[in-house]
Amino acid sequence: MKQGDIFSYFDMCQHEKTTLQRGMNYHIRPGVNILLMSLRPNAPYADRVEDDGKVLIYEGHDIQKNHTQLDPKEVDQPEFNPSGKRTQNGHFHFAAQKAKNSSNPEMVKVYEKLREGIWTYNGLFLLVDSWLEQSGTRKVFKFKLTLIEEELGQEKKHQDIVIEHARMIPSSIKREVWLRDQGKCVECGSTDNLHFDHIIPYSKGGSSLSAENIQLLCARHNLKKRDKIE
Repeated sequence: MKQGDIFSYFDMCQHEKTTLQRGMNYHIRPGVNILLMSLRPNAPYADRVEDDGKVLIYEGHDIQKNHTQLDPKEVDQPEFNPSGKRTQNGHFHFAAQKAKNSSNPEMVKVYEKLREGIWTYNGLFLLVDSWLEQSGTRKVFKFKLTLIEEELGQEKKHQDIVIEHARMIPSSIKREVWLRDQGKCVECGSTDNLHFDHIIPYSKGGSSLSAENIQLLCARHNLKKRDKIE
C-alpha cells in the first residue's frame, strides 16, 4: 500500500482486517494505529494540513451523543470515559506526550475521506505532539503528526527510521482530479485499484500543488510508469 492509493470503504476495512467504525483507532491491533480524517466542506472536525503538506494537525473527537443530553459540540472533548478508562483522545494524547520524551513515537496510518464511500491513503505518520486548544466555549484535543516519506516494513524499529518528508497532495487537488478524471484510470478507464499519480514524479521536482501534475492511474499502469517521466 502506498500514499495516494484509493479505496472503497469496504476495501479499506478489508485491507485493515477490521470494521473502521470510528475515526480514531489506537492499537486497533498490536502496533497498528489508524486515524480517519476529512478536509471536506462541513467535515465534523477541524483537521488541517501545515508545512506544505508535511504536517497533519488532527482534531480529537467529541463525546458520544448517548453519554449526555448536551450537544457534543458544546462539551469539552473527553480524555477519560465515565468509567475512568481513557478515551481514544486519551490514548493518543498519552502516547503523544510520551513521545516528547522518547525516541520512539507511535506510527499512525492515516486515511482521508474524499467522498461518500471513497477513501485515500495519506501515508504513514509519526505522532509527535498533542495539546488542548480552546475552540469557542470548549476545549478540543489537537494532535501533531509528521509524514514519513516511505512505507516501512513491520520489522523496522523506530530508531532505524530516517525521516525524509514527502508532501500530501492537498485535499482540494484530490477532489478536483477525481472529478476531472471521473474516478477512472486515465489510461484504461478502470475504476479498481486507483492511485493518485504525479505525472512528473515528486522525486524529480513535480508539484503536488497543481491538478495538472496529478492524474488517476490503476495499479497496473501506475506500476508500469513507476518513476519514469513520460
